[in-house]
Amino acid sequence: MSLAERVDEAVNNLVTIVEAGGAIIIGAGALYAFGRLLWVVARDRDTASFVLVRLDLGRFLALGLEFQLAGDILRTAISPSFSDIGQLAAIAAIRTALNWTLRREIDQERRQLDARDRAADDHASRNP
Repeated sequence: MSLAERVDEAVNNLVTIVEAGGAIIIGAGALYAFGRLLWVVARDRDTASFVLVRLDLGRFLALGLEFQLAGDILRTAISPSFSDIGQLAAIAAIRTALNWTLRREIDQERRQLDARDRAADDHASRNP
């Protein structure tokens, strides 16, 4: 087996591991969020708790998408054709847009929760 074939095989194995890692992260995040959601429904039922579940799920999704993109980049890094580069560009654009949207939503939700917490603290300090 030539050096190029060994490198291709090693990269393909690494791609499989990285993409599996991304899938595991997304799956674990979904299961974790589902469990927390059941707990929130049974126990709290307040909006802030639902938002926290969404934030946690969003973080898992964003991290999983990063792993998936890393796998795509690794796959294209070895002897790319113009077709492969075009597909990577499309996939990277879609995943980056998804990740950007998730990140923006997470940041917005976090700011809303922080503002709500500050308002509750201010109210509690004024009315002991």
